[in-house]
Amino acid sequence: MSESLLELREVHAAYGRSHVLHGVSLTVRRGEAVALLGRNGAGKSTTLRAVVGLVDITGGSIAFAGRPLAGLATHAIARLGIGFVPEDRRIFGDLTVVENLRVGERRTGGRFTLERVFGLFPQLRALARHRGGSLSGGEQQMLTIARTLMADPELLLLDEPSEGLAPAVVRALGENVLALKREGLTIVLSEQNLGFARRLADRAYVIEAGQIKFEGAFARLDADEALRRTYLSV
Repeated sequence: MSESLLELREVHAAYGRSHVLHGVSLTVRRGEAVALLGRNGAGKSTTLRAVVGLVDITGGSIAFAGRPLAGLATHAIARLGIGFVPEDRRIFGDLTVVENLRVGERRTGGRFTLERVFGLFPQLRALARHRGGSLSGGEQQMLTIARTLMADPELLLLDEPSEGLAPAVVRALGENVLALKREGLTIVLSEQNLGFARRLADRAYVIEAGQIKFEGAFARLDADEALRRTYLSV
């Protein structure tokens, strides 16, 4: 069994006085893809934001490659090798695709060069000189993931990557993420789209009201209709 890369133990998190996570524990092993499933407001995004220091941790611990992340600024966490793709994408609309990618580039030279990223996301190569603001939602999502890769992360956190995208675009995006998985990149994706997550992830966690309700293989989740109806049905 591969070593643990990310470890959350009894994590509590809050936005001001609003307590959102209530003792979340999860483990991600090096080289695997893990899905965090749940409805809107269940705590998926907050869990990812807690990892990268964008929400106040009020209890528990988070470790990356054995190193505690408590007290570290978000930019310091990123430099350790964690890439975060937020739900709202946050591309630079006035910059071209290439310029957006260069913004995220690791100066010391990492595994994910511009040419390699274009190989993984061939859809972006033809758009290299287009401004980010002119891209479709799916193209912007691919650009955001590609830009994050330019910093050469060991762990990629994807927050609702299929949100608001047409089915054909979701399928294409899934191929891109599968290519990253084959490259050996460790991936955590928060998702509501069970089919998309099942195609990409090795294991799943289900979160509801800031608490983990299930952890295991998709075969177990698929076999438990009551659990899916209780925590995943809209």
